[in-house]
Amino acid sequence: VIGIKFVASLDILWADFIQTFVKSALIGYLIGCSSGLLIAILIDSSPFLKRGLLPVGNFISALPIIGVAPIMVMWFGFDWESKAAVVVIMTFFPMLVNTITGLSSQIEKDLMKTYGASYSQTLFFLRLHGAAPFIFNALKINSTLALIGAIVAEFFGTPIVGGGFRISTEGGRMNL
Repeated sequence: VIGIKFVASLDILWADFIQTFVKSALIGYLIGCSSGLLIAILIDSSPFLKRGLLPVGNFISALPIIGVAPIMVMWFGFDWESKAAVVVIMTFFPMLVNTITGLSSQIEKDLMKTYGASYSQTLFFLRLHGAAPFIFNALKINSTLALIGAIVAEFFGTPIVGGGFRISTEGGRMNL
């Protein structure tokens, strides 16, 4: 019975998949991770920014999605852009914090400085390679956070399509 219902609902489920995964989660994931990586590199180049912004990043990354999603939906509207914005917020800060941690934990940078390497040479030839485990860890964490963020954001207002909308609607119909 479940298989028959699943096959009969493929068109609806496909539209929900496109709305939730492709438009909200994937776009938000790409924007959040790439901007988190770039901002982390900028923050790493300035000790002042590192001391000032890293605690703020840690604080914001600890905010619950339930508190952020309704605000983002009200700011960006009820279409997929607001859900992608929630995903950006959820994925930006873990990437930022992990990348800064990875870039900061390099002992070999003193050796590069001894050889007369510039900041950019040290960054590209040594530090980004050393930070790769931290960056990939953030990508792994963010892949889960992106989908959770998109679905939770869809609970707070969406058009008539999306995974969170479908879960909420069908749950209300006792159509589990």
